[in-house]
Amino acid sequence: MAERPLALITGASAGIGADYARQMAAAGYDLALTARRRERLDSLAEQLASEHGCECLVIPADLADPAAPSQICAAIADSKRAVNVLVNNAGYAIAGVYHQTEWDDQARFLQVMVTAVAELSHRLLPGMRESGSGGIINVASLAGIVPGSSGHTLYAAVKSFMISFSESLAMENANRGICIQALCPGFTYSEFHDVVGTRDIVSKMPDYMWMKADEVVRISLDRFGKPGAAVMLVPGRFNRFIAMLSRKLPYRAAFALVRKRSGDFRRQE
Repeated sequence: MAERPLALITGASAGIGADYARQMAAAGYDLALTARRRERLDSLAEQLASEHGCECLVIPADLADPAAPSQICAAIADSKRAVNVLVNNAGYAIAGVYHQTEWDDQARFLQVMVTAVAELSHRLLPGMRESGSGGIINVASLAGIVPGSSGHTLYAAVKSFMISFSESLAMENANRGICIQALCPGFTYSEFHDVVGTRDIVSKMPDYMWMKADEVVRISLDRFGKPGAAVMLVPGRFNRFIAMLSRKLPYRAAFALVRKRSGDFRRQE
């Protein structure tokens, strides 16, 4: 029997990451699951192995640790496996305005959201190029497309980085059989806003602005690897409208609109 392809999913213990694990296991992937919470990873791995007969490598790691990406890759290499698909999903935000936060918190945030994403991609791309298959899904955000809001100051900036990074990788690997996707969801039901501490703010937003995590992942995987698929994928009709509007409006108008509405979804002073 042919070996199932292996997907490495970061931030796999909850939310969008856990749904990637569920749907990729059902689609025939083995999984390498990494996040900080080992208990959740073990529980998810046990469930998916039972339901789908997949192999699940559980690799507890904190991507805020600069050594984590190399340790994750070493653990996979020790299992004699190669990563076919990398899902850079791990992420969070730091609530509040920039000058009122601690720099050490922001430095850890950049390590998780920028450096770890870049390093895992750098370490795993050579194997994908050698095999001529596979790819990378970078879970970015609609926030990376519209003007940056106040509060969560670096969040939009790193999501914009992930989009541009994905576009460059796609160009560099277009003739190697490798798929690159920058997934840009909007507001998604998950633990994200509970962890950030903005659940009380965003819960006031209308239902039509929200999507379920499993729906976001289904759209992502449905387009991943399809011929002619765009690198940047914005799931959901409302989100696509916002993305289109932000690009069609004059910049001053788009900036002013986001500035006016930032308090609806970001913690302010």
